[in-house]
Amino acid sequence: MIHLERLKFWNFTKEYSLITIGDLITAIGVVAFLVPYNIAAGGASGLAIILHGLVPLIQIGVWMYIINGILILVAILILGIDFSFKTIYSTFLLSFFVDLFNNIFPIPVYNGGDLMLTTIFGSIITAFGMAIAFSQNGSTGGTDIVAKLFNRFFAIPLGQGVLLADVTIGVLSGFQYGINIGMYAILAIVLNGLSIDFLMRGMEMNKQLFIISAKNDEISDYIVKKMSHGVTYIPTVGAYTNEAYKMIMVVIKRREVAELLSVIKRIDPKAFVIVEDIDKTFGEGFSDISKL
Repeated sequence: MIHLERLKFWNFTKEYSLITIGDLITAIGVVAFLVPYNIAAGGASGLAIILHGLVPLIQIGVWMYIINGILILVAILILGIDFSFKTIYSTFLLSFFVDLFNNIFPIPVYNGGDLMLTTIFGSIITAFGMAIAFSQNGSTGGTDIVAKLFNRFFAIPLGQGVLLADVTIGVLSGFQYGINIGMYAILAIVLNGLSIDFLMRGMEMNKQLFIISAKNDEISDYIVKKMSHGVTYIPTVGAYTNEAYKMIMVVIKRREVAELLSVIKRIDPKAFVIVEDIDKTFGEGFSDISKL
């Protein structure tokens, strides 16, 4: 029981620490690269940049508090969405960091004047931070909620809803700051989305191995006892030899593949091994499906 409580505490600490780091990195990308050039790259931060241009007295971070607060309230009233504390924490922490870096403790900003560079680096940095937060089921709010409203009333798929909302913000920025800035904003939205998808795949991807060996018991014993992973035996029959085997099926982390292949090579150099990419894995030792 004590071990279980420690594990829960460690997971809680890890999740919220990574969400905090992700929001911190996202805020740096927004404040250091996007805000100085009014590049509204979608989301609550993009809309806040536009509204700040209309009402300069209200700072961007404050606008983000207002936008996310209204959207969450609307979602609860209309959709009845049960927001977890993690979602609320991540959403408003990002607003806090943007306000902090933009007004209270200003950070160095890119002032090279190259819109292409600031768009590229701003998009990649914010995507990196958002991917870290998303990997722990955090959320930056904003257009995620708008997409759910689109889905409810217009049956628009969530992915398309997010893109539609973000592109709309990019177009609005063109009206506010000029067509040139508007086009860079739309470019930033596309780069951000592609970068998040790429990074999320890298963070969540595991490896599935199918192993056929005359010494599968020794290999399974190592996987279970040394690597702390479960193993599944799949009965198989070789068509050429007509011999029955117990094929090993195991899912492991990417970084563990080299170790396991080295062990298999040492135990049975004649083993037949298939290694496949796995986008998502749920269960003990991996992501918790109950948190989806």
